[in-house]
Amino acid sequence: MLPMEVPQSHPGPSALLLLQLLLPPTSAFFPNIWSLLAAPGSITHQDLTEEAALNVTLQLFLEQPPPGRPPLRLEDFLGRTLLADDLFAAYFGPGSPSRRFRAALGEVSRANAAQDFLPTSKNDPDLHFDAERLGQGRARLVGALRETLVAARALDHTLARQCLGAALHALQDFYSHSNWVELGEQQPHPHLLWPRQELRNLAQVSDPTCSDCEGLSCPGNWLGFTLLTSGYFGTHPPKPPGKCSHGGHFDRSSSQPPRGGINKDSTSPGFSPHHMLHLQAAKLALLASIQAFSLLRSRLGDRDFSRLLDITPASSLSFVLDTTGSMGEEINAAKIQARHIVEQRRGSPMEPVHYVLVPFHDPGFGPVFTTSDPDSFWQQLNEIHALGGGDEPEMCLSALQLALLHTPPLSDIFVFTDASPKDAFLTNQVESLTQERRCRVTFLVTEDPSRVQGRARREVLSPLRFEPYKAVALASGGEVIFTKDQHIQDVATIVGESMAALPLVFTVDGLLQRITVRIHGDISSFWIKNPAGVSQGQEEGMGPLGHTRRFGQFWMVTMDDPLQTGTWEIQVTAEGTPGVRVQAHTSLDFLFHFGIPMEDGPHPGLYPLTQPVAGLQTQLLVEVTGLGSRVNPGDPQPHFSHVILRGVPEGAELGQVPLEPVGPPERGLLAASLPATLLSTPRPFSLELIGQDGVGRRLHRAAPQPSTVVPVLLELSGPSGFLAPGSKVPLSLRVASFWGPQDLDLRTSVNPSFPLTSNLSRAHLELNESAWGRLWLEVPDSAAPDSVVMVTVTAAGREASPVPPTHAFLRLLVLAPARQDQLAAPTHSHDPVFTTATPAFCPFTLVTQGRAGAGLSGSLWWGTIGGVLLLLGLDSW
Repeated sequence: MLPMEVPQSHPGPSALLLLQLLLPPTSAFFPNIWSLLAAPGSITHQDLTEEAALNVTLQLFLEQPPPGRPPLRLEDFLGRTLLADDLFAAYFGPGSPSRRFRAALGEVSRANAAQDFLPTSKNDPDLHFDAERLGQGRARLVGALRETLVAARALDHTLARQCLGAALHALQDFYSHSNWVELGEQQPHPHLLWPRQELRNLAQVSDPTCSDCEGLSCPGNWLGFTLLTSGYFGTHPPKPPGKCSHGGHFDRSSSQPPRGGINKDSTSPGFSPHHMLHLQAAKLALLASIQAFSLLRSRLGDRDFSRLLDITPASSLSFVLDTTGSMGEEINAAKIQARHIVEQRRGSPMEPVHYVLVPFHDPGFGPVFTTSDPDSFWQQLNEIHALGGGDEPEMCLSALQLALLHTPPLSDIFVFTDASPKDAFLTNQVESLTQERRCRVTFLVTEDPSRVQGRARREVLSPLRFEPYKAVALASGGEVIFTKDQHIQDVATIVGESMAALPLVFTVDGLLQRITVRIHGDISSFWIKNPAGVSQGQEEGMGPLGHTRRFGQFWMVTMDDPLQTGTWEIQVTAEGTPGVRVQAHTSLDFLFHFGIPMEDGPHPGLYPLTQPVAGLQTQLLVEVTGLGSRVNPGDPQPHFSHVILRGVPEGAELGQVPLEPVGPPERGLLAASLPATLLSTPRPFSLELIGQDGVGRRLHRAAPQPSTVVPVLLELSGPSGFLAPGSKVPLSLRVASFWGPQDLDLRTSVNPSFPLTSNLSRAHLELNESAWGRLWLEVPDSAAPDSVVMVTVTAAGREASPVPPTHAFLRLLVLAPARQDQLAAPTHSHDPVFTTATPAFCPFTLVTQGRAGAGLSGSLWWGTIGGVLLLLGLDSW
């Protein structure tokens, strides 16, 4: 939240300890909330992005009353700090989870931060409004917003959020890096999002803009003219005589006369010579960010804008279906369960807003069908029938990979099949993609002996043929459930239940509800025991703890609410390894991310990682959702003290790591440094969050998906130019080892199958050594405009090396060139037009024209300063 005054206090001992972990001896402005440890009271790119999104979400909620609930009132939010949890509780009802929304905002914020780290963006003055490249910066900004629209309409919301984060970074940088605030302006620049309006009064190369400044703080170095300028950073391009620098520790240009700088990135004079204007710049950057979000909402419409930011408590419904001739019962079961979910949740907050369907057989799979309309989904699903085939194996993992590319993060994907995978070579890649997408995959596999005996075989099938499914399920936090035709409809009732995972010895608190235990395998006996010692075994029907149902080798126990708080246990006796899953509904959950401190480059900070890297100092970042949840409204907020790390799949404890709060406590942001012992070797691990509720009772939450310490850092960056049909574009690859000498093979793949060549197919790396490569992607003339391409690079140990594979994924957007006759002037001089002939800085771009809706006359914009909601009329625009 934006403070009214800069706090004069210093971090306490615990914060100082974390500061030493996150920062080099000297550092510059951080792009995310962890910058507050270096410059308390500063406003970050993350603050501005999330604040703007919350304000526009509130505006949407005020204008679109929730069905079946009283409309929201503006006066209920005036003077309050806006929090996602509070907004969702007010609109969707108490306890409605904001986890998906906050995860989407996190994607945008991390993409925003990445602009300061990616090799294709961190030193580009056009992307940060540096070096007086104001016209070029505006063109790139508008192009990235256009790409956001195209990617959102192509239903690749991850790519859309990456483009949006890049656009917001530049937009916010304008107010910190230019002299717009020094000119005394009180509103955002009226033409940054209106490319048909010329940027006027720009300083020319011959115009002096700054005087020399010897100290860190430079309040009087700007010459006071009326022309618009921005500071130069570094040596590319070189600073002309008399020009302002960006300034700060890492700006080499600021040591050349005129010394000093004009950036307003933070409240610290060591980082920002115009630190005294930081809050004014942040206020305008916030209002401009709200403007950008609102323009996207106008252009997309409320439904698609809500999908862009996942403004819903509901999960998606994603099916991967085997359509061979033996799958009639399974397909019917999927249809029945899908129909049940659609009808049961229609019109409620838990109605899915994203449906995905991918059929497969052999040798084909797909196409993928995605929609937000439940009736369209049901119609498409109803047209699928079991036809042909009937032999084994099938192209299951290829279909699952396609589903992962089109299913929103934090979703459950359900695979129905009776065949093993023909494409088992994709196992590692799909495992990695499930963790990158944070999607949980459950396989429902029917094994009917009578059918298997008569099923045609193309090859002798291994008894371990389903191991790839088990590996993918383990990596994603899902499971493989074996059942038979006569039970598939009953077992399929698990579809659509997206719940928090619990360990086998679990703690029940007052915020857990509807606990379900699922057990499958060759079970001899099992029992469940509550804290009072009351137990229930495998007898079907109602028991002292809940209701037990059995379908062949699949057991489901639904516990009765209210549940007794305390420690519960499950004991299972079985032949082989049984599958046991404990899940519950809860309003209190958490998200987690990883990052590494960056000590070089123009903007040091915490660089986001998908997975931690062996041997590389890594920070764990935890975001608690539903922090306002309480058993009794008057109780204090829950708090969390540490995380437990466990090995996967054995479950052995690898260590406990204390958590330190970061930023305001109501935001629920916590950080820790992962122990060196965990990072000493590649391995999978799981996270469990431990804390106490407001009255001191234990809280225990487990992450739904495990993570993996990968053996190498693999970075794949997009092109700085266009990605258009008929083009050939470069990609940049870096592979680095911090774990020891490694011999690696590097493989590439593209979806769809475009030609891709690489000059780096093998690498020998010593400790702390990197190898760089260049890839060339050929986009055929037949490539569909407004489509998404996924490039994957895999680094694996050579030959008999035990090094597990590491994967990097890059989404690219194909756009058709804009025709000159499409670039007609807008019908209203103030209508924003998303068009430019310059590549934007989603580094995979070509932009085309599109009006962004009506002008802003009569519009209302929302801003929050110091946690206070402001209602601003900008009718003059």
